This record gives sequence, C-alpha cells and structure tokens, in this order.
Amino acid sequence: MKTTTLYLLILAILTFSCKTERKEEDKQPTSKQPNIIMFLVDDMGWQDTSVPFYKESTPFNQQFQTPNMEKLAAEGMKFTQAYACAVCSPTRVSLNTGMNAAHHKVTNWTLRKDNAQEPQSKFLTAPNWNHAGMAADSTVENAVFATPLAEILKQAGYRTIHVGKAHLGAINTPGENPLNLGFEVNIAGHAAGAPASYLGTKSFSKPGKDRTWNVPGLEKYHGKDIFLSEALTLEAVEALDAAVDAQKPFYLYMSHYAVHTPIEADERFAQKYRDAGLEEVEARYASMVEGMDKSLGDLMRYLEKKGIAENTIILFMSDNGGLSAVARGGEPHTHNLPLSSGKGSAHEGGIREPMLVKWPGVVAPDSHCDQYLIIEDFYPTILEMAGVKNYETVQAIDGQSFIPLLIQEEGYTTEERPLFWHYPNHWGPAGPGLGASSTARLGDWKLIYYHTDQRFELFNLREDIGETENLVDKHPEKLKELAGVLTDYLKSVDAQMPVDKATGKTVVYPEEALAKNDV
Repeated sequence: MKTTTLYLLILAILTFSCKTERKEEDKQPTSKQPNIIMFLVDDMGWQDTSVPFYKESTPFNQQFQTPNMEKLAAEGMKFTQAYACAVCSPTRVSLNTGMNAAHHKVTNWTLRKDNAQEPQSKFLTAPNWNHAGMAADSTVENAVFATPLAEILKQAGYRTIHVGKAHLGAINTPGENPLNLGFEVNIAGHAAGAPASYLGTKSFSKPGKDRTWNVPGLEKYHGKDIFLSEALTLEAVEALDAAVDAQKPFYLYMSHYAVHTPIEADERFAQKYRDAGLEEVEARYASMVEGMDKSLGDLMRYLEKKGIAENTIILFMSDNGGLSAVARGGEPHTHNLPLSSGKGSAHEGGIREPMLVKWPGVVAPDSHCDQYLIIEDFYPTILEMAGVKNYETVQAIDGQSFIPLLIQEEGYTTEERPLFWHYPNHWGPAGPGLGASSTARLGDWKLIYYHTDQRFELFNLREDIGETENLVDKHPEKLKELAGVLTDYLKSVDAQMPVDKATGKTVVYPEEALAKNDV
C-alpha cells in the first residue's frame, strides 16, 4: 500500500532529477512537475452524467450521455461523497483560497461591489457579507483578502491559464479579472456568473445596452454557428499550445459556464434527446451536459496527441448541486434523486457533486472512494500535487489535502473530520433545504440549522441518503453533539449571522437556540 511518505520521497527525487537534468544554456525549464487541469462545471448535479456516483445506476444516469467522463472514471478515481457549497461564488472562492465559506464570508453569489443583489427575505436581513468577492489587495471593501491558488502555482513555475467562468470578484473590483488573481492568461472570465447566451450566432450576448452578462473576449466567434463550450475549448487548446511550446508546466483552470442557465440547446447533441422522448427543456439541458463532456474529451485527446497525458493530472468537479428548484422541466426538487433538492439547498442535492481524479502512476485506474471531502480541500491538494512546499498565504487554510485518499493510504479516514456549510443569505425559491442555514456533517450524521425559525434537521446519510426522516426527536444526544460542533466552528471563524426582522436581533448560534428552546 502506498503511503504519503513514499509519495513525498518520489516527489523529492523527481524534483532533484529535474534540477540535475537542466542544461545551463537552456533558458526554458525542463521541470517534471505535473501539468494540472482543474475542470470545473457550473451547476452540474450528482446525477447529470452517465457515470453512476450512487451504489447503482439510476434512470438519470441512463438519460445522460457522458462518454468522456466514463473514460476519465475508468482511468482514475471516482469520489462518491465530494462536496461544494450550495451556490457558485462561495465554492469558487473556497477553491481559490482554501477557506471555508463561513471563514471567507463570500457566502452568496457576487456581482456588484456596493450591494448584495440577493432577493429580500420576509423574515431575515442578511449580514454584511463579502459581496465584493475575492481580492489579492487588502484595500478592497467587503472582499476576502487572500493569496490565490494560481499565484502560488505561478511563483512555482507554472503557466497559469483561466478559461471560462470566473465569478470571483464584483464588477469594478480587481478580483473581477483573473489576471489580478494569479492567472497569466484569462479567456472569457469576468464578474458575471452566467452567459447572456451560449450561442455564437447571438455573439454570446443579448440585445441592449446592459452588457453585464455578455461573455467577453470571444469576438472572433461572433456570428458563427458555435456553442460557447466549444469556443472555450478551442481557446483553451491554443493557450495550452503556448505553454507546451515554452516547455512550462501548466495549470489550466477550465471553468465552464455550462450547464448554468440560460438552458439553450447545443444542437450538435440535442435532437437525439428529443427523439428519446425528453421534453424540450430537458433535451436542451442534456445537450449542454454532453457538450461539456465533449470538451473534456477534446482536452484528453489533446494531451494524448502532445504526448503529455502521462504527466498531466485532471481533476473534475462541479461548483454546486444541479439546478432543480426553477427553470427545469418536470417536477421541481427531483432532478438529483435519490438526493433531495438541488442548487441553493443545504440538502445533499445542493452540495454533493460528481468528482473524478486522474493522476497517472499515482491513482489506481477504475478506483473509487466513498470517504468525504469538501471544496476547500482542492487548494492544499493541488499545491501538494505540484510539489509546492512551505508556501506562505495571508489567509489561514481550512482545507486538507486529499492525497491520502487518492493513494488509498492504509488506515486513513475522514469520518472523524467535521465538514461545515454556512449560508446566512436568501437565494429565493422555496423547497427542501432551501433558506438561510448552517450545516455540519460528522461521520454519517448531518445537522442543518435553519436561521429563519431556528429549527433543526438531523439525518443519518448512510441509512437515509434522501434525507426523508428528521431524527431530531429520536436522537437528541446527537442533535446536541452536532449543534455544539457546529457552534464551536462558527464562533472560531466569526461566522456572520442574519438579523431577525421581527425582533431586530441577530440570529443566535445553534447551541444557543437549543438552550433557548430547552432542548
């Protein structure tokens, strides 16, 4: 069985050999550092794929066609309990800072620096959260000041490339441009979290003076019959060519706008889903999923063509659970079954994601991991993969490297590590798990504390993955234990809580709510 110690020894040997092999007259590094692709999909649910992440294949798995995800799974490791935040910006900031959302306080989606654009709740006033997003400059108000992941990789010799959706900083702040967050190349990334259109025939835009949602920097595709996912992939390949020609290791953050709304058909794939009997909205959605999967396949084929596949790590992840409350066909809150609910929800459908990792020579092909991890874990993991040690950050890192899971280190487990989610905001729609809340998972147990009425939900996920039975009354001791764990963490990071409009008072932490209600 491989161990972390053995892995680090191998990295040290590789690093030493790279230094000794370099020719003095050669101006370009010949480092053996692995290339890294972080392939992030927007709003992709746990079930939006033909790869089964449940214990068995489901009707949804049979509905979607993602052959390149299947190939990646066969060549790497599948994670069945990988978690992100319930909405996009918190996840993206956690990935790029290594911080939990309660800690960095970008708890909702960002757009404008002077106001939080979330809809108003009848019952709560959201706290003054970091709606300006992420910044590498401490002078930006309402932003988290952090050392970006890409900046550390750039300093370590990587060519850092951003392609697609950024959504890290608000309009007219430095963080709206990935070039200010450690990336040397930025293709189509800006402040907005969705495209005005996926269609080149519409110039990825919409008519009128408001250009907020128009995708920037892709003018050469305007007026052409091309889908946004394809255009981004073509641009990514050009950027990779430049890195390969320069003989530099690359970090490609391939951050697709798909499969976020607007749900528009990728006509390369849509008709077969219509022919299969899917209603129009779902046929369009499935075509967007397959277009994203083609992008993954195109990048994998590029690596093979260039002869660098064996020295390239691919990490596949989604930024939140699949959209289900609005804009989809069929019955709301059912698109991620057997998981409950979807995007915006503290239930599993809103936070559990499809995750795959291929690391040739390190990760066993066709392997899987049933232990859990969370999005901020990618930050220290990617740096360890790159062989970066003793790095310094202005922020404290909450994430933990999941390399022990990747190498299947004997005896290593995450079941005693608590995970946390914090969303003191109002997303809008109503439904299971939706609303301002704080959540903790420890082992098989999960506790959700709802800020509006200070009620609790307690689930055993091993026995009830669909979160159908609230066990608060049956297991009061577990309720108190997790309420204490959650409260201790929220206090440790000074987590912001909303204000109850009826009383004018800040909502109390979960342990205090239990005491107040004499539970």
